[in-house]
Amino acid sequence: MSAFTLHDLQCFDAVVRSGSFQAAAELLHRSHPAVFAAVAKLERQLDLELLDRSGYRVRLTESGKSFHARAQSLLREAVDLGSYAAQLATGEESELNVVVGDVCPRPQLLALLARFFTDRPRTRLQLHYEAVSGPWERLIDGDADVILHRVEKTDPRIEWIDLCRVSFIPVAAPGFLPFPVSTSIEPEQLRSFTQCVIRDTARNLPAANYFLIEGAHRCTVADQPMKKEVIVNAMSWGHLPDFLIAEELANGRLLSLAGKHFPGRTEEVVAARVRERPRGPVANALWSYITEQAAEIARAMPPPQR
Repeated sequence: MSAFTLHDLQCFDAVVRSGSFQAAAELLHRSHPAVFAAVAKLERQLDLELLDRSGYRVRLTESGKSFHARAQSLLREAVDLGSYAAQLATGEESELNVVVGDVCPRPQLLALLARFFTDRPRTRLQLHYEAVSGPWERLIDGDADVILHRVEKTDPRIEWIDLCRVSFIPVAAPGFLPFPVSTSIEPEQLRSFTQCVIRDTARNLPAANYFLIEGAHRCTVADQPMKKEVIVNAMSWGHLPDFLIAEELANGRLLSLAGKHFPGRTEEVVAARVRERPRGPVANALWSYITEQAAEIARAMPPPQR
C-alpha cells in the first residue's frame, strides 16, 4: 500500500460530510474532477471501497465508516497544527478573549487580569461577561481562551485552576416576608413571593436554572449586583454570593433564609480552558500567571458568610 496524502483524506471527509462530490468540491473550493480523483486514488492506495456510489447520494461502506472514524483524529490534528503554525508565525497574539462569569468575585479577578495585561500592551484583552451557562458555551464553542466561572470538572475536554469557593445564601430584606424568618422556612411558604433569578446568557444550550421554586413568580436580571439591589429594596428574595452581601448581613439590611430546606450552595470558581486547543505564548503565559496567583486570590476573598 502506497502512502496517501492529507489532501486525499480531506477530500474523502468532505464528501462524507456534504453527501456528494459536487458539494464537497464547493466546500473545499476545488473542482469536482479533482475531488473525485483524490477519493478514487485513496481507495486504490488502501485497496478498500470506502464509498457506495450506487444511490442518489454517496454513502459510506462498512469499511468506509470504520476508516472515516479513525481518520477524524488525524484531520483534527492537522487543523490544530496549521493553527499553531500560524500563531507561531505571527509571534504574540494580538488579542485574547476572557469571559468573566456571574459567580466571580470581580474586584479580585479583574485586578488579576489588569496586572497581567499591563505588561503586555501588544495583546488586547477582549473581556466579556456571561451568566449561568453562557461562559461554558463560549468556551466550548471556541469563543473564549479562558473563562473565570464554575465548570463541570468531569468533562475531559477542559482543564482548570481552582481559584476560590463562593457560597450562595438565600436572603430577603427585613419585612419582605409577612412571617418570622427562621431556619425552618419551607419552599411552600415562599411560593407566593417573587423570586429574583439571573438570566442565562447561553444562546444554544438549554436554560439552566438554580434554586427555583416551581410556580413562583420570578423577576429576571442580568447580573448579581442588580439582583442584590432588587432584593435589598424588598422587591423579591433570592440567592446571592456571600462576598457581595457580607456587609448587608452584618448590619441587618438582609436576612439569611438558610436552613434545613434552603441550605444554599457552594460553587467552586475556576479558570478554565480547553485542553487540546492550540494557543500562543501570551495565552500560555496567562495560564501560568493564574496558576501562580491562585493561592493569593483565595486569601484575598472575604471570610465566608453563614
